[in-house]
Amino acid sequence: MSAERVVLDAAAVQAAVRRMAAEIGSRARGTDARPSDLAIVGVRRGGVHLAERLRAEVARASGQEPPLGTLDIALYRDDLAERGRAPVVGPTDIRFPIQGRTIVLVDDVLYTGRTIRAALDELVDFGRPRRVWLAVLIDRGGRELPIAADFVGAPVEVAEGEDVQVRLVEGGAAVDAVVARPRKA
Repeated sequence: MSAERVVLDAAAVQAAVRRMAAEIGSRARGTDARPSDLAIVGVRRGGVHLAERLRAEVARASGQEPPLGTLDIALYRDDLAERGRAPVVGPTDIRFPIQGRTIVLVDDVLYTGRTIRAALDELVDFGRPRRVWLAVLIDRGGRELPIAADFVGAPVEVAEGEDVQVRLVEGGAAVDAVVARPRKA
C-alpha cells in the first residue's frame, strides 16, 4: 500500500468548517429552537478542536456564542473488555444544562458509529436534550451501527486497510490537513 495521501488541505478544512457552521446556523434558525438553546459538544479527542472552531464560526455569523462542552467517552466504549488494559480517561466538561437544548455533537471522523453511540450514552447522563445533531469533518463510510451525520465537512472514500487522520494546528500539527494512510499492523 502507498504512503499517506492528503485528502483535504488546510484551505479545504477551513472551508468545510465554515460551511458546516453556516448549515448549523441555518438549520437552527429554521427550527423552533431559540438560538440560545444551541450548544456545541466535542467528543474528546478529535472533536474538541473542531467543536471550538464551529462554535467560533457560529458565533461570528449569529452574534451569539453557544456554550461549549467536551465529552470523554473512554468509559462508555463497548470494547472495554476487549482492550485488556485500563482506559485513559480525560475530562468531560459540560457546564451548562443539557435539558431541552439542541446539542451539536462534534467529532472528527465518522466511521463505524461506535464512538457516537458511546457519546450519546454519556450525553444523556447529563440530561435529556431536545435534539442532537451530529457534525463530523469526515464521513469515511463503513458503518457498523445505524448512525448518520447531519453535517459533514467531506465524505471520503478510503480503502479498507486505510485510516483517516485529521491533523489540526491546535493539536500540534504544522498545518491543518486530513490524510489517509495505511493502517498500522
